[in-house]
Amino acid sequence: MKLTLSVIKADIGGFVGHSTTHPEVVAKVREVAEAGKEKGTILDCSVITCGDDIAMVMTHTHGVDAERVHKLAWDAFIAGTEVAKSLKLYGAGQDLLSDAFSGNVKGMGPGVAEMEFEERKSEPVIVFFADKTAPSAWNLPLYEMFADPMNTAGLVIDPSMHDGFTFEVMDVYSGKAILLKTPAELYDLLVFIGATSRYVVRAVYRNSDGEIAAAASTQKLSLMAGRYVGKDDPVLIVRAQSGFPAVGEILEPFGRPWLVEGWMRGSHTGPLMPVSFAQAKPTRFDGPPRVIAAGYQICEGRLIGPNDLFDDPAFDVARERAAHLANFLRRQGIFEPHRLPPEEMEYTTLPKVLEKLKDRFKDVGEPEAKAPGSGEGEVHE
Repeated sequence: MKLTLSVIKADIGGFVGHSTTHPEVVAKVREVAEAGKEKGTILDCSVITCGDDIAMVMTHTHGVDAERVHKLAWDAFIAGTEVAKSLKLYGAGQDLLSDAFSGNVKGMGPGVAEMEFEERKSEPVIVFFADKTAPSAWNLPLYEMFADPMNTAGLVIDPSMHDGFTFEVMDVYSGKAILLKTPAELYDLLVFIGATSRYVVRAVYRNSDGEIAAAASTQKLSLMAGRYVGKDDPVLIVRAQSGFPAVGEILEPFGRPWLVEGWMRGSHTGPLMPVSFAQAKPTRFDGPPRVIAAGYQICEGRLIGPNDLFDDPAFDVARERAAHLANFLRRQGIFEPHRLPPEEMEYTTLPKVLEKLKDRFKDVGEPEAKAPGSGEGEVHE
């Protein structure tokens, strides 16, 4: 029997501001999920949170993009939104870009990561869940997990991994994707995934048999809505052990923070800080960006967990370094490179400012514009 693991997330209201979720909203989402489980729509569900986002981790047998599963998630988020509105929470329902469900939630706001596989004798998986960042945040760690032997020793010493992995890379602007096989096409892969504003890793497959190893959400809210409505706050599923990287190899990239887009107003660069569930409350300048790691053992479709994998003092140094990087970047204020470049600001208020002032731009060489009240033509001694 093939099992499907679906992770669907949404921001349906922050408590307070964009910092965290309200217990009553989470409880309502969980209530709807449990009702779906009782009806047999899904086998099991775990509801987790990161910052002001809620994710439903679900197991079922209906395959990827199953309408009934996506409808369950949509109904849960709609019900949660009603609670958020009753509490006057900030941004209630901001990730729900439509009033009506239409087959599945892709293109409707929520982020989705799904994979289908035969459950192994032991099936450990890790669900990464980030807040205040974009889908491209996974590019670097996925490269290190599945293509860098300095991070993942199994690529060298485990025969079941020695053939490497294939990356599916998506162009978020065209919606097209390319498959790149490592190690043979490693440099080609890096050409794309290093350009994080456009290319994101959508999935990873084992070369030896094509078995799926990882799946990530790739939805960019601003491209769907045509305006800035919040950051994408992506999710990622990674299978571990027995032909895949060990749990420790999967977590290792997060031992050193790196810079991602999406801090304050989705318009700033910041360090991705690995935190425990309790620390997933970004408050400083609405950040810095956070990521949690929820470990599950899947047993006959049942989710055993989550195990809070970043609740470990071994990641304290990464958290401290992320805090130092946050200090350094905040010194830049509204200046680049802390603030994102213009092409990444096109869905914020920047285009409105440019439109208002466009007629005041003059070709270089024209007479300089006079300041208001300068008294053109006056003679000054």
